[in-house]
Amino acid sequence: MDKKELIIKAKEARALSYSPYSHFAVGAAVLTKDGQVFVGANIENSSYPLCMCAERNALYNAMMHGYKKDDFVALALSADTDQPCSPCGACRQVISELFPRKAPIYMSNLKGDEQETNIDELLPFAFSGDDLK
Repeated sequence: MDKKELIIKAKEARALSYSPYSHFAVGAAVLTKDGQVFVGANIENSSYPLCMCAERNALYNAMMHGYKKDDFVALALSADTDQPCSPCGACRQVISELFPRKAPIYMSNLKGDEQETNIDELLPFAFSGDDLK
């Protein structure tokens, strides 16, 4: 699966968003080495801290199916934004621990704008398990 196809999967995942409060639907898709794609969408709650972002839902979905950090090849996300949608701080922290540091992250919007990055660029001084030792 190429970058364009993975971004399409992320855009399709937006349809699964439950975002009645922010009206900001986000979709994400994670690709594994064996070609599987796991999607996620943001799910809101009236108690805002209990909301879950699309990127984390996609990664957790894959992990619940037995996949691990070393199995992930790429991550795509998309939202209706002016610029390519970027992961929030909480997602960046989770991605820094559960996703390969140099693997591509494709940020996109519904207009077709795309930007490729990785978690090292998005969160260069990430807190990690090593900091707990």
